[in-house]
Amino acid sequence: MTDKMNKTEEDWRTELSPEQFHVCREKGTERAFTGRYWNTKDAGVYRCVACGEPLFSSQTKFDSGTGWPSFWQPLDERAVETETDRSLGMTRTEVHCQRCGSHLGHVFPDGPQPTGLRYCINSVSLALDREKSD
Repeated sequence: MTDKMNKTEEDWRTELSPEQFHVCREKGTERAFTGRYWNTKDAGVYRCVACGEPLFSSQTKFDSGTGWPSFWQPLDERAVETETDRSLGMTRTEVHCQRCGSHLGHVFPDGPQPTGLRYCINSVSLALDREKSD
């Protein structure tokens, strides 16, 4: 784990693309089946696009059929933080990067074992470090 980052929204606006800023800083959501990682099967580590914090391993990624990358657990439980999200007339659990606070997506209790969780994450909030194969 790395220390928490504190940047201004203007700093984030200059460092992130408009879509990344909307999702990561304004808690937006990309459309299902449009993100670059929803169907990716490459091995590697998914990092926060805003700060580089390692968040999820491809070993815990699964096809949830939702159109967003889904994982049954974070790389390290301390890598992400959660809070209650009551937007859109429903109650959900928001997931954000522990280091920079960027919105990642939501976690639901309908995933596979061993955790039973589905971390439903926006592709635009992630950067995949692919494992190199010889």
